[in-house]
Parts: sequence; structure tokens; C-alpha cells
Amino acid sequence: MKTKLAKTVTIITIIFTFLSTISVSLAEDANISYQLLNKPDGNLVYELNVVIPQSLLEYYREESHRLSIDSDFAKFVTPYALKPIADNLWKIYENDEDFANGALMIVHQLTYEETLPAKYPVETMADNKGDCDLFSCTAASILTAGGLDVVLFHYKDQKHMNIGVHLSSAPRRARTSVYSITQNGVPYYIAECTSGNWKDGWRVGECPDDLKKASAQVITLENAEQVSPGQVSASFTAIEPSFILLEVSPPLTFQESMIAFRGQLTPIKPNENVTIYMQVDGSWIVLGTAVTQPDGRFEYAWKTKSAGLCSVRASWPGDESNAGTTSLTKSATVVPLFLVALLAVVVLAAVIGAVAVFASKHTQHESLEPEIPQPPGFS
Repeated sequence: MKTKLAKTVTIITIIFTFLSTISVSLAEDANISYQLLNKPDGNLVYELNVVIPQSLLEYYREESHRLSIDSDFAKFVTPYALKPIADNLWKIYENDEDFANGALMIVHQLTYEETLPAKYPVETMADNKGDCDLFSCTAASILTAGGLDVVLFHYKDQKHMNIGVHLSSAPRRARTSVYSITQNGVPYYIAECTSGNWKDGWRVGECPDDLKKASAQVITLENAEQVSPGQVSASFTAIEPSFILLEVSPPLTFQESMIAFRGQLTPIKPNENVTIYMQVDGSWIVLGTAVTQPDGRFEYAWKTKSAGLCSVRASWPGDESNAGTTSLTKSATVVPLFLVALLAVVVLAAVIGAVAVFASKHTQHESLEPEIPQPPGFS
């Protein structure tokens, strides 16, 4: 029984060690460019370059795409992943209305195509196509990342979706009457995300004729994604690629011990913040931040708390000249303390058993030795 238990412990350890060495091979990053006017009817055109790390795309491809109820649409709103886009939009727009129209210009450049199942914005942008709900979640992600209050409008009878945006004042650039839906006393101005014409498409406050009297379900975004293991990169200048390597040392350790996450950023850039992400209960959280050294290397030490297989990624957000990048997923196996104690008990029992067997054989050997005859005595 003890021998079988020891073998089981050994097999589990070998399996965990094997899993900890697995990483996924990824293809090239996706590069996309979007045209933006400095304002509706403006004559100054900007080109926003966006890079989607392939590892980030693979992450969303692997996430659940199930929609059970309407409120599940909120989980497809991912502001953290698209925040660099919002940050760049704020560089050219001075107010929230122009900012919102800028986000609409981006989704108006996507090709309309009926799509099932639902997709995350990173997928929609990489595929460069989608339908109303995909475009709405993408626009809502950018706007939310930019600090605006946004909701989704779901028109069940019309089988359509667009978004509502709360602005500091009523839209002034709308070419028609301004339409809004009020939720909890807050007016949300309608923003139609399908168009196909980025220069002359729908603006905030304008409403398609078939939706002016339609009833819409308001989906709030409390359940929107809070963090993801990486972000897209965005810049108005050409973006060069970057790479980040990550290693885990040791890949197999015990609970309450230290693990080091070491890596290298290329190109070499000192004093850059590299974010370490860890998957916990199926969701990614920010574990901490490491700063690159003069040679581009970084290290982050973490004291293990819970046992199991830990998945870790490192991400750099990029800058004006280099795209952000996300490392391959690395794993570390943390052996629980009770298993360590159990293994120690098994080893101790085996040692005690071996000593007992040796002692027993030694005793038996002594009892079987022939008696040496004594020489006859004299009386």
C-alpha cells in the first residue's frame, strides 16, 4: 500500500513537471490601420496604427463565447485590452462628443458580416469584420476605456444592437434630431455602430429611422471585463515589433516558497514597466510589475500561496515607436504542503520498514548460525 502511494505521488509530480514546461507556439501579431478625422466634417486625417499581439488574440479565442442571457453581452466589452486606442484618441479630440465620434469612425471601417457566435473586440478587429453586436462591444470597449459612461442597447424585435453614450452635454454635431434613452435618470445618446462609411457614418445622437420608436433593452456594463493578460498597441506613427521572453524558476516548487519570473524585453529598453499576469480561478489578475534593467532584463519574485498549476504571462504596453507585446504563457507547479508531508511520511515509513527488514534478517541470520563445539573438558 505504501509503495503504491509513493508511486502515485511520483507520477503526479512528473505530470506537473511536464505541464509546467508547456508553452504555446504563436504566429505573427496582427497589424491594422484606421483613418480618423480631427472632427466630423474635418479635413485633417490621422492614421492610427494598431498592433494586436498574437498571444492576446489567442487568449480571447480560447475564452468562453457562450451567451446564455442578454446581460452576458457585457462580458464581451473589454476596455482594459483596448485602452491604448482610447489614450491615443484623446490626443486628437478635445471633448467627449468628438472622442465618441472618433470611436465610431473606427468601427465604421469594419466590414459588416453576420457572425456567430459572439466575439471579443480583439477578435473582431483582427478579423476586420463582424455584425452589430460585435461592433457595439468594440465601440463600447474604446469609449469605456476613455472614461465615458456607456451602455448597450438591444432591440430584440429588430434583432439589432447599438450603444448609448452619456455626454457632458447634448450632442452638437448631430445632423438630425438628437435621440437618447434615459436609464436611472441618466440620458444615453444613441450611437449606431454599423455604417460602412467612416467619414459620413452615424454620429452620436443620430438614430436610424427603424429604431426611432423601437423598444430597447438597456444592458449596463458592470460585468465588463476588468483586466486581461495584455493590451493592444496604438500609435499615430509607424510601430516596430517588440518581443518579450519569460522564464519561470523553478518550474516545480512547494507551497509557501519563492518563484522567480525572469525575462528579456527586445528591443532593449531600460526602466520600462513589465506587467506580470497570473490566471486565478479562470480569470487573469495583475500579479505585479517588474522594471527592466539597462540590458532589458527584468525579474519579479513571488511567494506561492496556493497549490496547483499556475499560468503566468508578462506584457509590455509598448511606446510611440514599438508595439506592445505579450509573452508566451508559462506554467509553474506548486506542490501542496500536505503532499510534501505525505511524501515525507511515505519516505520515513519506507526507511523504517527497510531498517526493520534488515534487522529481522540479521536476527534470523544469527539464530541460524551453527554452534561451535567446545573441546572436551577434564574431570
